[in-house]
Amino acid sequence: MAKKVWNGEEKLVYERALQAKGCRYIAGVDEVGRGPLAGPVVCAAVIMPLDEQDLIVGVDDSKKLSAKKREQLSELIKEKAIAYTVYEVSEKIIDEINILEATKLGMKKALELLPITPEMVLTDGNMTLDIPFPQKSIVKGDSLSYSIGAASIVAKVHRDGMMDEYAKLYPAYAFESNKGYGTAAHIQAIKEQGLCPIHRRTFTKNF
Repeated sequence: MAKKVWNGEEKLVYERALQAKGCRYIAGVDEVGRGPLAGPVVCAAVIMPLDEQDLIVGVDDSKKLSAKKREQLSELIKEKAIAYTVYEVSEKIIDEINILEATKLGMKKALELLPITPEMVLTDGNMTLDIPFPQKSIVKGDSLSYSIGAASIVAKVHRDGMMDEYAKLYPAYAFESNKGYGTAAHIQAIKEQGLCPIHRRTFTKNF
């Protein structure tokens, strides 16, 4: 007998339990970019098909995957998704309303923009969103839930692509390598060059 390609049923525990209750459209939502000193926070929402033949091998928390693997998986996820959206919340809005509220806003907008209404939303972490859909938050959800993992990959690849483009505009900060995070070299560049337009002012007060 041919060996089953998919061996990640442990990542479908939440989805299978919801399916058993009659849920068809389960949206996973996640964010990337809460910690950086520069650039937006990016949120993605995805509704994935969950039939055995449609499952994508390798979907996991985006932080556990190489950049090349993430890019390959992101393309597959977007091809196979029943629906997906990506929503960016700019550094200016982050400075205005704080990163937690900006993250919640991004997740809410990503979900509301889905062309199919989710019957349940699975969110990463421990937060309650102001959304008109049933929701469940899962700590370490990007590792434990296939749907959230898929969202984390789409969000990560989208944000990394944005930071690569910003690197061309603001080459002094090496955004192509640090993606806006506060590496020693990035902090040194801020001290030498000052801030650029995409730096988060509330994150860089000490520099």
